[in-house]
Amino acid sequence: MATYQDLSNEALQQKYNTLQDAYEAIASQQLQLDMSRGKPCTEQLDLSQPMLDILTSSSTVKTENGTDARNYGVLDGIPEAKALFSSILEVEPTQVIVGGNSSLTMMHDSIVQFLLHGVSEEATPWIKQGNVKFLCPSPGYDRHFTICEALGIEMIPVAMTPEGPDMDEVEKLAAADPQIKGIWCVPKYSNPDGFTYTDAVVDRLAGMQTAANDFRIFWDNAYIVHHLSDEPDELKNILPAAAKAGYPDRIMEFTSTSKVTFPGSGVAALASSEKNIAFYKKNLSVQSIGPDKLNQIRHVAFLKDKDTLSAHMKKHAAIIAPKFHTVLSILEEKLGGKGIADWTNPNGGYFISLNTMDGCAKDVVELAKKAGVTLTGAGATYPYGKDPSDRNIRIAPTLPPTEELKKAIEVLCLCVEMVSINRLLQK
Repeated sequence: MATYQDLSNEALQQKYNTLQDAYEAIASQQLQLDMSRGKPCTEQLDLSQPMLDILTSSSTVKTENGTDARNYGVLDGIPEAKALFSSILEVEPTQVIVGGNSSLTMMHDSIVQFLLHGVSEEATPWIKQGNVKFLCPSPGYDRHFTICEALGIEMIPVAMTPEGPDMDEVEKLAAADPQIKGIWCVPKYSNPDGFTYTDAVVDRLAGMQTAANDFRIFWDNAYIVHHLSDEPDELKNILPAAAKAGYPDRIMEFTSTSKVTFPGSGVAALASSEKNIAFYKKNLSVQSIGPDKLNQIRHVAFLKDKDTLSAHMKKHAAIIAPKFHTVLSILEEKLGGKGIADWTNPNGGYFISLNTMDGCAKDVVELAKKAGVTLTGAGATYPYGKDPSDRNIRIAPTLPPTEELKKAIEVLCLCVEMVSINRLLQK
């Protein structure tokens, strides 16, 4: 098959006219399809419905050490929850704080603590050191970037590769500028590309030289158990790697059950060195008298252990893996071999990353919106919402029913073709 770049202007125009007729027919249907966020679908939420029946009037509300979970206290989480998350993250329970429903909240709070109090008792607060900067592998998670922007932290994009962040670039920047205080990482099934960091990248991050002696890696391990196949990606544990390299306090690792059970009603956790955990807990004591321990009891009773959790996540995969397959099949059928787009094929996580020709993503998203398909905004996967190549579009396949998903991706592909042809005709 000839790529669109190989076609004559006359052939391109004929193709465009046909596509436009198809687009107008779809637009007349007044669709209302939303693929803008990575949310679990109803069938996934139903998997955890039995958890709501775990606590009854006759159920125990005491933890294994006798604490009444209905009352104040236990700032760092009940022992059972700490044990569960420590097994998932492969750290000691003393390295874990189990909090409320949102790992994003814990990330935000960590940065605010570092800005106001520094990274430790003896450290100078970041805000007193001048302009704070963060490295941001891009494309990346838009809510990480929103935190930085809201707190006045300057963001420096660095390129993402299938192995992880471009480490030559990361190491060069971090070693040269003491105002660079951190880096965002979604190390497993990254958002939006679905890449998993290689062992070499993990080791380089853990042991790299930084100009700032209070540099921190924000390790958002959101998709640690979110596999789409029976042969999941393996991610090296960065906490012992950093300790071995001589930087035991460098890592702030986060995860949650938001897409395991109920988003908004899950349980989040932070793992780090015992020194960092003690400092975080001290600062946390100012804003909280303890998390929702009843919710933690529910989750521990429902998820039990790693094996039970694994079986639960296989049920998730059985629901959403066919949706990913549907998207990838349509992308290949409609756009494959035409030279106008490429996309990732993730082994887990919640997203597929679609790359158009340079300069086309915003027009594609806008054209799709006019046809009734809402996508994540073009540029959202880059700091300040500015994709320098205007090419990345994040696809979130999980929420829509399969028939709606098919229609939405077909509309998306149609828009990619139309915008690409129009761009080629303008050259």
